[in-house]
Amino acid sequence: MSSSTEADHGAASSDDAAVAGAPEKASAAGPGSGAPPPELGSERGAAGGEGRSVPRWRRTLRPYLLIVPALLLTGGILYPFGLGLYYTVFDFAASKPQPDFVGLENYRRIFTDSSFWDSAWVTVLYAVGAAAVETVLGVAVALLLHRSTLVGRVLEKVLILPLMIAPVIAAIIWKLMLQPSVGVVNYLLRPFGLGGVQWTDTPTGALLSSIAVDVWVYTPFVAILALAGLRSLPASPFEAAAVDGAGWWFTFRKLTMPMLWPYVLVAVIFRFMDSLKVFDIIYALTEGGPGDSTVVLQIRAYLEAIRFQRYSFGLSYMIVLWAVVYLAAMVLVRYLGRIQNRAAEVPK
Repeated sequence: MSSSTEADHGAASSDDAAVAGAPEKASAAGPGSGAPPPELGSERGAAGGEGRSVPRWRRTLRPYLLIVPALLLTGGILYPFGLGLYYTVFDFAASKPQPDFVGLENYRRIFTDSSFWDSAWVTVLYAVGAAAVETVLGVAVALLLHRSTLVGRVLEKVLILPLMIAPVIAAIIWKLMLQPSVGVVNYLLRPFGLGGVQWTDTPTGALLSSIAVDVWVYTPFVAILALAGLRSLPASPFEAAAVDGAGWWFTFRKLTMPMLWPYVLVAVIFRFMDSLKVFDIIYALTEGGPGDSTVVLQIRAYLEAIRFQRYSFGLSYMIVLWAVVYLAAMVLVRYLGRIQNRAAEVPK
């Protein structure tokens, strides 16, 4: 009886020793034990909970899979552009289903055609006029809204309303408003003796009306960018100028505009590039008329390719317009870099 009791006590003591030694073994197998840690990148198996390492080919292929969307997007842009370039060296037209290779003949015809230079001149007038007016008005509106007043905060919310309207819809609305007989603009001007103005029936009036509609639609864009730039300017130079007794005009000319100009130039680049390839506002408002007085390069390309069905000739116009926009963007972006470097030299 006593021997069985002693055996039971011996078994219990051995079990307790095994349990007590388990943590010591676990700690011995810790980070300092030299035991290999679990492999990074292992994945838990669905059955049994066993880990397995990611195959090397998957780790190698994963970075290339991440750039697939960018490659697809780039291909979607370059393929139509390359196809357009290919068509410009032929004479594709509705009247010629079997085109011939003509090389650079389409471009020679463009640069020797007086209508191209007329359209180019109208395009430059439109782009420069619209971008200049929008820049001046946008900066002026931003300076007014920069004051923290209740009216400024309300107008800031209302300012984006023209940007919420499609340009072609805005042009149609303004076309109705500028009608000489039933338009609301002449109705409001009639008490001042200015009723009956032919806004879009003369070459000069049609161009100015198109620029005015562009200004109404896109001036809020410039104002929002300029307002964001004003709110990001450092306060210390203006505080120092106020302590020295500098006037508003001196502060604006020597501090505000040099530091704000990079933001304004970004808006100018966007608006000038967009105005060079304008189509919707002019076509909805005047359809290029009266005559060819408002036919810009984009509308000229549309007329040649769609209305006259000279596809290769119209595509050649588009390639020339792309080259003009690209060169203008390069010049403006380089100028923006110099302005940013100059603004960085202003003491802050």
